[in-house]
Amino acid sequence: MLVSKEYLGYLARQVTKKLIEGEFIETKNLNSTVERVNAAMLEEMQLEDRINDEVRLILEAYQDEMQKSGASYQEMFKKVKQQLVQKYKAVL
Repeated sequence: MLVSKEYLGYLARQVTKKLIEGEFIETKNLNSTVERVNAAMLEEMQLEDRINDEVRLILEAYQDEMQKSGASYQEMFKKVKQQLVQKYKAVL
């Protein structure tokens, strides 16, 4: 994950504040709403980490074939990651 959990908590508080100020949401329990926004943002931020882990597992399985064909690990990483991003309909 590219940002710390503390910073993510700060972002969640600011996003929640802006949503309330813009009258996009209403809440009776601010802390609960911030926690839910924080959890949603954390889940989204961890998606790229999970995709990267899955790419590494896939490339590890095809390591011998990649060496025989002379394929670049970095290029294959990008291609496989792009396919998984499309598969999961992720926005990175």
